[in-house]
Amino acid sequence: MARSIYITSAEGHTGKSTIALGTLDTLSHQVERVGVFRPIARSTAEPDYVVELLLGHDSVELEYEECIGVSYDEVHHDAEAALSRIVDRYKLVEAKCDAVVIVGSDYTDVGSPTELGYNARIAANLGAPVLLVLGGRSGQGSGERLGQADPRSAAEMNDIAELALTELRSAHASLVAVIANRVEADNLENIRSAILDAKPGVPVWAIPEDPYLIAPSMDSIMSATQGTLLKGDPALLSREALGVVVAGMSMVNVLPRLIQGAVLVVAGDRTEVLLAVMMAQGSGTFPSIAGVIMNGGFDLPEPVERLLDGLPQSLPIIRTDLGTYDTIVAITRTRGRLAADSQRKYDAALALFEQHVNAAELLDFLQLARTDVVTPLMFEHGLLERARQNRKHIVLPEGDDDRILRAAHTLLAREVADLTILGEPFEVHSRAIELGLDLSRAQVLSPHDAVLSHKFAEEYAKLRAHKGVTFDQARDQVSDVSYFGTMMVHLGLADGMVSGAVHTTAHTIRPAFEIIKTKPGVKVVSSVFLMALQDRVLVYGDCAVIPTPDASQLADIAISSSATAEQFGIEPRVAMLSYSTGASGSGADVEKVRDATALVRSRRPDLLVEGPIQYDAAADAAVAATKMPESLVAGRATVFIFPDLNTGNNTYKAVQRSAGAVAIGPVLQGLKKPINDLSRGALVQDIVNTVAITAIQAASEDQS
Repeated sequence: MARSIYITSAEGHTGKSTIALGTLDTLSHQVERVGVFRPIARSTAEPDYVVELLLGHDSVELEYEECIGVSYDEVHHDAEAALSRIVDRYKLVEAKCDAVVIVGSDYTDVGSPTELGYNARIAANLGAPVLLVLGGRSGQGSGERLGQADPRSAAEMNDIAELALTELRSAHASLVAVIANRVEADNLENIRSAILDAKPGVPVWAIPEDPYLIAPSMDSIMSATQGTLLKGDPALLSREALGVVVAGMSMVNVLPRLIQGAVLVVAGDRTEVLLAVMMAQGSGTFPSIAGVIMNGGFDLPEPVERLLDGLPQSLPIIRTDLGTYDTIVAITRTRGRLAADSQRKYDAALALFEQHVNAAELLDFLQLARTDVVTPLMFEHGLLERARQNRKHIVLPEGDDDRILRAAHTLLAREVADLTILGEPFEVHSRAIELGLDLSRAQVLSPHDAVLSHKFAEEYAKLRAHKGVTFDQARDQVSDVSYFGTMMVHLGLADGMVSGAVHTTAHTIRPAFEIIKTKPGVKVVSSVFLMALQDRVLVYGDCAVIPTPDASQLADIAISSSATAEQFGIEPRVAMLSYSTGASGSGADVEKVRDATALVRSRRPDLLVEGPIQYDAAADAAVAATKMPESLVAGRATVFIFPDLNTGNNTYKAVQRSAGAVAIGPVLQGLKKPINDLSRGALVQDIVNTVAITAIQAASEDQS
């Protein structure tokens, strides 16, 4: 039977979706199958966005219809019948899952003082302990307006906690923990203490307010004002608006009043103000706004349109027929929603939960037994967690790629690594602001920095003097971002580098061969893919670097791959693959693998290694029992060494596509310091994973 947790609150707009997402993410690292259930849907007219948010998490494999209990209308018509249906619907989800996150109602119906009591009854009937969410802001009900919710005092939070706890006790609901959400940042401990006074002995955590989580997107504002996109990049409609500036005055008075991240409301016939603001955005000398709302229904004059088209701007300009007052009212009544397609909000929500909620303590109270299965999601989480525990400094040379900037935002928000991004600072920061990304904690460095270029050129000229490289030649070479980033790693200004999103593998790793060089005792740089199957993680090498390794190189690859496996918590049992198993075959290719196996055994007698061996005998216990019954590796291999690049590259792609495995890599190995290559088709999550891997490698090098 699944373990479940019921997340509910005493009022609306407490940020339950943030808590639900954090709880779901935490559970997904502990168990294989996590479910989502919403006893009472927000609306029957449109999909419940909280359910859609949680279903977007990689750990959930349910359909929307499965996750909904009843509507508000059904509760009003017959509360007891609705409760019975909720239990029946929940049991269907429970049967499919190891754990279920249940999200209580949102107080979006006609206000009812008994709504918490009804949620408590549901929790008791589902046998689910309650995680109670209390709002740290006043006016959080249906009448809340942007910027009008005041922080609550400790005494107010104590009163709300006591009232809510009384409701839970009356319904015989079991309380597992309390989270005070949207609390004033400098009052977290006072709020915690006040709630503990109301319920001693229960875990209480406090999470501060994050303005981005409650800020509406420009897309939401466009819908609220019944507007249409007149100019600008539609992708930037996802940016959050942190305030409103009304341009009801002359140009010279509007410009000083611009606020970072605000939406500007300007009458459609005040084109001189519009043009001045657009020029201000391009100048970099004024705050960057989220967008412009032109109200009044006026059309832009043709010369103004032509002028705007010539400006290098992508800022959204939205036209609405509403008047100024109605436009402002519509904007201020627009609430922000946490959604999976808003990376900044998604990252912020998970980061807040990770930083302020003791996940281990919560899991202990739920008494969830950890599974032996390692799913791709569990493995990816483990990468981020290990990198976070020993944060390293990673350089990202490709600061002109949006994927790199998005990944950098996620890495910084989740505190996975410290980052240096190469690129012209103004351009990188401007693009990040346009995309709604926070890179304030990253170092953004020009690859043409005069001081560092001179220093790097001197060092590179020394390293390559035997090749006749002069200082002037070295200075030209180190201006290349891959060389510049590699020199940072070489001289200790960064612990590792990740590149390749827009450059070839050769462009990324050639500087490493010239500058970083290989570890003592290792003759070749090779690679592995970490293949995350549905229930375990395997290591495949070499699938990306050495086309036709000889026996000595193959032994190097096996030893390096075993060390990489150990770095990521995989016990190495090495299979040296061939088309023949044991002594059953002969030929040059088989003999190469046999010789390589002997070299591995002589150089690393502590390693469990078997070869030559066929893939099925290495991976399948039943086949191994027939072909190599005495082997400690056959049927249990975790590290698969392919005889050549052709075999390795095709095999990893076949397993990736046919078995649904997540291929993480290539992970370069054998270098003194970690440099890793990205696929040019890399997704943002691929970049995040590769940076985490590089940070873990750097930490391992420090400890060795």
